[in-house]
Amino acid sequence: MIVAAIDIGGTFTDLMAFDERSGRFVQAKSLTTPAQLVQGIIDCVRKSGLESSDIAELIHGSTIAINTLIERKGAATGLIVTRGTRDVYGIGRGNRPESYNLFFHRHRPLVPRHLTCEVRERARASGEIHEPMQAADVQAACEKFAAEGVQAVAICFLHSYVNPRHEREAGEIVRKLMPGAYLSLSHQILREYREFERMSTTVVNAYIGPKVGGYVRGLKASLADIGFEGELTMMRSSGGVMTPEVATERPVAMMESGPVGGIIASARIGSALAFRNVISFDMGGTTAKASLIRDGAPTMASGYYVGGYASGHPVMEPVIDVVEVGAGGGSIAWIDEVGALKVGPRSAGADPGPICYRSGGTEPTITDANLALGRLDPGDFLGGEMELDAASAARGIREKIAAPLRMSVTAAAQAIIDIASAKMSLAVREVSVAKGYDPRDFVLVASGGAGPLHTLAIARELHIPTVIVPLFPAHFSALGMLAADERHDFIRTCYADLAAADFRQILSICQEMADEGNAGLRHKRDAEQRIHLDLRYVGQEFTLSVPVTREQLQGADRPGIRAAFDRLYEQRYAHHSPAEPVELVNVRVAVIGKRAEMQFPLLPAAGRVTAAHMAEVYLGDPERPVSCPVYRRENLGAGARFAGPALVREHGTTTVLFEGDGCSVAPSGELIIAVRGAR
Repeated sequence: MIVAAIDIGGTFTDLMAFDERSGRFVQAKSLTTPAQLVQGIIDCVRKSGLESSDIAELIHGSTIAINTLIERKGAATGLIVTRGTRDVYGIGRGNRPESYNLFFHRHRPLVPRHLTCEVRERARASGEIHEPMQAADVQAACEKFAAEGVQAVAICFLHSYVNPRHEREAGEIVRKLMPGAYLSLSHQILREYREFERMSTTVVNAYIGPKVGGYVRGLKASLADIGFEGELTMMRSSGGVMTPEVATERPVAMMESGPVGGIIASARIGSALAFRNVISFDMGGTTAKASLIRDGAPTMASGYYVGGYASGHPVMEPVIDVVEVGAGGGSIAWIDEVGALKVGPRSAGADPGPICYRSGGTEPTITDANLALGRLDPGDFLGGEMELDAASAARGIREKIAAPLRMSVTAAAQAIIDIASAKMSLAVREVSVAKGYDPRDFVLVASGGAGPLHTLAIARELHIPTVIVPLFPAHFSALGMLAADERHDFIRTCYADLAAADFRQILSICQEMADEGNAGLRHKRDAEQRIHLDLRYVGQEFTLSVPVTREQLQGADRPGIRAAFDRLYEQRYAHHSPAEPVELVNVRVAVIGKRAEMQFPLLPAAGRVTAAHMAEVYLGDPERPVSCPVYRRENLGAGARFAGPALVREHGTTTVLFEGDGCSVAPSGELIIAVRGAR
């Protein structure tokens, strides 16, 4: 059986496939086609040499959901709310994170006020119905929406997370009167208190729903046209996969489906090499991403803000905690109005791409800078599939950067690299130092087409002692998708003092969510459930998510749960308050269908380690190139050792080692690099 995964990035679309019968991996890479994303997928399948009919499952990660929101290209959306809450979505939260920013602005609602309609209905926080729903109000809203050309409808009633009866009734009316409209009910998207966040998440789901749904349907049809008859699954932000039907109903769950594959793979590779604490670093064509993995598990967040905390849209959906910065291979170098050199966040992307791609790009990028420094071989890019134009790259850097700043081309290129490395170091700091972790206690796993080019410089900056360059680094997100389990996440607000909580009720809620998750699982064998309780000290606003076992709930183990919360609080904030009462806010259940783990074949033992050739490369000093050996990764056997300065070339990327860095090859093929001076 062949399982394939495809990841669409800002510049390249990547395919990784694994043949379970032969244990063979297949990789392919093609330029992303922004105007017709499906075409890039088809190009990859054809370049891979695989027969579409032989692929049993295709796993897909895409940025279609988040791009639709960021670019505000979603559907015309209407919102139906409880009478008296019409302005909750527009007002949002009253905090102003950037007090002294004269250009600060609040989030721009996706639904204008005139398309927010109130309905007479009311449920109390206990779930008791205080005022019956007036169906005529819902009908009047539908008439208004139809007249205004609304394509999607979001319904979010007060306290519907406890009792969703009125939302269901209103949804039936909307389906009857507006059968062509996309519908999102808040209790089906997020059964958690905090009205603004729940309303925002429901609106986002409705806003992106029609476009994402159309994309998924178009993808299935296009794949069928080339003979694909297997199962299509979609990556979700929490690191699992889901069916196309679930993705169409809850597109908000795939907002970050692109980058999470690499984080899953980083956790698997780290554990396999006995490194349980890992920082995943992925530098692609548009952005660089960092995420922290502790004790073998990626760090999860209960939600995030699309567009930034200050003025973005809150989306309360479980997501692997990722920090992104606008520093990818295609990030453009430019000079601002005061003459300072900047890099990113604007990217040349796949169209027109960097200057050296010969696709019409005119702005110098990080890729052009690496080429000018000799770190990329113009005749050996993507295994020779794509020849780079070194002369044009150097000319672009000279005209746009070097000449205005009165620098040499190599000095300007090195400055571009240094600025990009500093930005990416901040992303790694944010997932580690900013959360109380010392990066020196972690290893850095480098991936993405540009990751191995820059990772050693970042590790040296942060004193990280070890860098791992895994197999297939330029296809690593797609590789991680092959390893992703099927996953469904649920949350339910269940407010109670921990000392008096009814554990029978908690178990009943857990079982209800588990049953819903199990009903949608394809991989039911060896399925497991993970339960977390969101706890806090009484009087606090925010919670910590504490893992618990079903046995603890069945035994009403209050002391054990309380001790776990205190330990987590101590770890996060360096203190805890054992005398303070604790309260329960939410119950979370993740239902996971386990996938069989892939096994990488062991490499033959290394013979004599010889370089393919020597190259003149600038490795820090822009005026003095270094003659260093260039190794072909496919020729390095298990146990091979060599020291920097050196380059290791392979299909899709190049690893740069500086003087004194020591590299050894693991039995399964990973490059394990000891960073000189990191300690």
